[in-house]
Amino acid sequence: MTDQPPNLKTGDPKPAYRVLARKYRPANFAELIGQEALVRTLTNAINSGRVAQAFILTGVRGVGKTTTARIIARALNCIGKDGTGGPTPDPCGVCDNCVAIARDRHVDVIEMDAASRTGIDDIRELIEGVRYRPVQARHKVYIIDEVHMLSKQAFNGLLKTLEEPPEHVVFVFATTEIRKVPVTVLSRCQRFDLRRVDQDVLRAHFASIAKAEEVTVAEEALAMVARAADGSVRDGLSLLDQAIALSGGGGAGGGEVSAEQVRSMLGLADREQVLDLFEAVMQGKAPRALDILADMHAAGADPATVLQDLLEFTHTLTRAKLVPETLTAPGVPEAERVRGRALADALSLPVLARVWQMLLKGLGETRAAPAQRQAAEMVLIRLAYAADLPTPAELVERLQGTSATSAPSPPVTSAPTVAVSAERSEMPSGASGGGPHGASRAALAPQPMPQEIAEPEAAPTPASPAPTSFPEVVTLARTHNEKTLANHLDNDVYLVRFEVGHIELRPSERAPRNLAGRLGDFLQNATGVRWIVSVSQETGAAPLREQARAHEATLRDAALAHPLVQAAMQTFPGAKLVDRRGAPTGDGGPDPNDSDPANEGDGTT
Repeated sequence: MTDQPPNLKTGDPKPAYRVLARKYRPANFAELIGQEALVRTLTNAINSGRVAQAFILTGVRGVGKTTTARIIARALNCIGKDGTGGPTPDPCGVCDNCVAIARDRHVDVIEMDAASRTGIDDIRELIEGVRYRPVQARHKVYIIDEVHMLSKQAFNGLLKTLEEPPEHVVFVFATTEIRKVPVTVLSRCQRFDLRRVDQDVLRAHFASIAKAEEVTVAEEALAMVARAADGSVRDGLSLLDQAIALSGGGGAGGGEVSAEQVRSMLGLADREQVLDLFEAVMQGKAPRALDILADMHAAGADPATVLQDLLEFTHTLTRAKLVPETLTAPGVPEAERVRGRALADALSLPVLARVWQMLLKGLGETRAAPAQRQAAEMVLIRLAYAADLPTPAELVERLQGTSATSAPSPPVTSAPTVAVSAERSEMPSGASGGGPHGASRAALAPQPMPQEIAEPEAAPTPASPAPTSFPEVVTLARTHNEKTLANHLDNDVYLVRFEVGHIELRPSERAPRNLAGRLGDFLQNATGVRWIVSVSQETGAAPLREQARAHEATLRDAALAHPLVQAAMQTFPGAKLVDRRGAPTGDGGPDPNDSDPANEGDGTT
């Protein structure tokens, strides 16, 4: 009885067609492509007899995880053509064990799909069989595909057996979601990350398979299939299989697989049309760009794929400006090499970065839109009308030129800087003004608590210099970690009179009743000098925080009247001043670390 299924068309025992992904599945490590590190490690381990009890293979779909697991099973159980061989990284492929494993019918190689058998009962059944020695092979090999699908209880049930399995048992796990596998399982396995296969390697691999199948495939078609495979060998072979069927099949009488056929099959756009579309957009020719997109859509190109091609070409041009060898690498089409070099020389990096961001956002919008072509057209229109917009550097130069030719500026010492994050300004100085928070960050940092004096003979703590203004009193309170007292002095005190050694103030309703006494005691302890703090009924000056807000409002109005800011407002209608930054003037001001809503921006642009 034949091992192959009968031909579905004729019913005779002639083997049925096998897809390329199965027909050309690697049978040994030498046939694995793009996984040199894994092949070298496993080859050395098998040759030296240092084979782990468990392996976990991770990577995207179609890079060879399950295939590698089966190769490991064959390498450990191969007995050679004469039946006397041992474990080898080059299984013979003809002994009973190799043949049975290749046909998925070996009794000692158990392959389990964790996606359909996720529970603890399935793991109990597996663990029960671990105790028994192999029936035919040298090792029992348990291959668990998509292992991340196992339940938490199943993983826990497997831990002890996985850590100390019998010497005749080897576990091989495969997963595409390595982060979902518990760390307790990962720590018991040797991990191998199978990388995506490079496009050049895939193209060469597909060319050799096409030659073996006696099919003529255009080089550009192979490049399209390799690019669409996205690093997956299985995906690429499935696409190549489909392309061969589209051309009429391989062998005698089979047609050639052309680039036009593959482009139509994949819904791709002609590369020349992509370049035409990019040039039209960058020249601001929106009608021309819409016409090109309409032609591409009529030819079967997907609008989202067109935007993705534009995004890829933008990345290529950006790399070409930084690495000129990008456009001369093997595999780059002649049209893209010549026209791409001209575009890379004509466009600046800021412009390309802006195009990238707009295409990236537009691609997401197109994929989510109910009408993708309309969404793609809107993206192209935005790109066309943004093509002639100046870059930020050019805009600053224009604004500075406008400022230089404008009328004399109002009395503002320096041009303000429009910023996103809020930064504190300074208060005007005066008898009752002056910034209480002009101290540096180091001075405002919490000071360590003074240690208790263990002996009376110890020297007393040196007294601080007597403050010469009320803002200095607030700063002194903060320096001594009297934050509550400093906040009350900052917000709830109307200063009537200040002299060194004597303060007269009017507390607000929010201030504590003993504020004057607390302030006098604090100043005497901090300076070593007796201070008199009295309460007055006179009006006094506004609290320091209110003065800071009023001063900030004045500076903000002056900033808005500055010619440079006025020019920016005219250039961008509807713009608002979010924040103002300026150098300290030395007259004291609010603490830049304090949270004051009056000094914060409104969050609009």
